[in-house]
Amino acid sequence: MKASHTKMRNPSPLASFFFLLFLSHKVSCHSHCSPIKASDVDRVQFAMNLEFLEAEFFLRGSLGQGLDSIAPYLAQGGPPPVGGAKANLDPVTCRIIEEFGYQEVGHLRAIYTRIGGIRRPLLNLSAQNFEAIFDQAVGYKLQPPFNPYSNTVNYLLASYLIPYVGLVGYVGTIPYLETYNSKSLVASLLGVESGQDAVLRTLLYARADEKLEPYDMTVAEFTGRLSGLRNRLAMCGLKDEGIMVPKELGAENRTTSNVLSADVDSLSYSRSPPEILRIIYGSGSEYKPGGFYPDGGNGRIAQSFLRKY
Repeated sequence: MKASHTKMRNPSPLASFFFLLFLSHKVSCHSHCSPIKASDVDRVQFAMNLEFLEAEFFLRGSLGQGLDSIAPYLAQGGPPPVGGAKANLDPVTCRIIEEFGYQEVGHLRAIYTRIGGIRRPLLNLSAQNFEAIFDQAVGYKLQPPFNPYSNTVNYLLASYLIPYVGLVGYVGTIPYLETYNSKSLVASLLGVESGQDAVLRTLLYARADEKLEPYDMTVAEFTGRLSGLRNRLAMCGLKDEGIMVPKELGAENRTTSNVLSADVDSLSYSRSPPEILRIIYGSGSEYKPGGFYPDGGNGRIAQSFLRKY
């Protein structure tokens, strides 16, 4: 159960949007929110698409070099990412992100060794891609354009986009796994993935009320807009919340802090592979690639939707 905090912050006006979404939210029975049929191998390999994204973004952001410089065999001959750069991070954040990058290398190796790997998909880590995502989230063109690599807070907000999607994907995967090998692997991956997301959200929560210069919007408001975008793209209700929420969405309706995003019982939300694809493609369709994956994801699950595009 999420613990309540004695220090309360006033929720932003954006919180009303999430409250209305919460009031109107019903668990969807539409087919686009239903579970899919897939083997354990296909489900776990599907997650490698996100693990590649995290590895490349964190390694390049902290070191200025990616997987091809650390463990090139894990890319399986896949193309190098588009964009990506060493970010202008403060020393502490840089060490944290570097650690995350190495952890993602370990994740890829664990899946490759225990399940079998897939080719690294083409990834778009360019500042222009993040600019487009942030513009879509806020509903207008930010000026100057958002650049994830320009400073620590921008990079943390850009990072906010990534591990949580993997986290809810793993939560949605575990109930459908059949073998002990797959279950133990994914449970272990989920533990670290959720830890990464918690660290990022905590670092952002410490800055929640700060205005992100030069934009007239706080850090908390940006997280709310980004979470709102993911909910809209996935089209399966409220499964994503910013770091500040109205009490109606807080732990036991007693806190406006939301360091960990969870449901009414403080349980993790879950998402299916189609929901994940709608988000990471930025298109709202598992059939239409784009966003971080210009050519779509790899593995049987992602490719099965692309064949119908």
